[in-house]
Amino acid sequence: MTSVRPTPTTVAQHLAGSAQSWHDKVSPDGPFKPEKGRYRLYIGLFCPFAHRANLVRHLKGLQDIIPVTVVKPYPKGDDKGWPGWQFPATDDEYPGANPDPLFHAKYLHELYFKADPEYKGRYSVPVLWDTQTNTIVNNESAELMRDLQTGFNSILPEADANVTLYPEHLREQIDHISEWMQRDLNTGVYKAGFARTQEDYDKNVPVVFAALNKLEKIIHANGGPYILGEALTELDVRAYATIVRFDAVYVQHFKCNLGMIRHDYPQINNWLKNLYWNVEGFRETIDFRHTKENYTKSHGDINPLAITPMGPWPEVEEGYERDVGKVRVGDVDMPRVLELEREIV
Repeated sequence: MTSVRPTPTTVAQHLAGSAQSWHDKVSPDGPFKPEKGRYRLYIGLFCPFAHRANLVRHLKGLQDIIPVTVVKPYPKGDDKGWPGWQFPATDDEYPGANPDPLFHAKYLHELYFKADPEYKGRYSVPVLWDTQTNTIVNNESAELMRDLQTGFNSILPEADANVTLYPEHLREQIDHISEWMQRDLNTGVYKAGFARTQEDYDKNVPVVFAALNKLEKIIHANGGPYILGEALTELDVRAYATIVRFDAVYVQHFKCNLGMIRHDYPQINNWLKNLYWNVEGFRETIDFRHTKENYTKSHGDINPLAITPMGPWPEVEEGYERDVGKVRVGDVDMPRVLELEREIV
């Protein structure tokens, strides 16, 4: 069957008025074909959700196929996200951030309105942009994390095409753990950090540490080096994007200070050290300056003086222990945390 390449008009008609996001994917059988250099991934190095997509890009060997453009980590915009993330005017304006090479845009929102003049959502990263039709393919991080694993396989070398983070025999476990990990940990830190009342803060912080307690025990039970044992999966990508930021940002900035990864969770810390120091793609996709300055200089209500803490140091400790049986199993033993941990099936 002959496929018809979409025109910018037909794509815009398909997507016009989208309330929140785009949900298309790259596929040999769809309108967005896998081609080297056709797509561009817009990310912020500060964002754990954009980090997921960029990590998969590295793990699948897509760096030369999908170029990346990085927005500045601040200013963020007002409470409604306006005007949103900015591109630097020059390469040296903010190290690690890039001017927009496609449209010389000042703001990320300019791309959103090019894709859909009636767009009504927020101007978030990541964004996968199609340069042929000048539209957004997808801006949902969980979908990009999944779709980038398969969309370009037909043009990848066999070794990279065979890389999967969602192996069939582990999908039930991945889906189950992903549900509470996303709810209680990945977004849990934000529920705690953006709490507007003492009551909301007190409610949400123990949930985060219940999830960390649970994750600590899972890593130990499965024997490492990854969350489910020998196989590197989406769970490691999801968890890493939050855990690598935890001691550096969430402990102090979001007041998630019932414990620290390096002090209270030896199994998670050991897992983190392995990914950061030993698995290509993990250290390369985290920038602690971007990350820390994004939070501390974007949230004036939380940190009104915009002072960025120096620590902790080192950013990620060294000394991975391959035999996880030799590593102590830690936790935060606050009664409310332990009660919530037991409620995670």
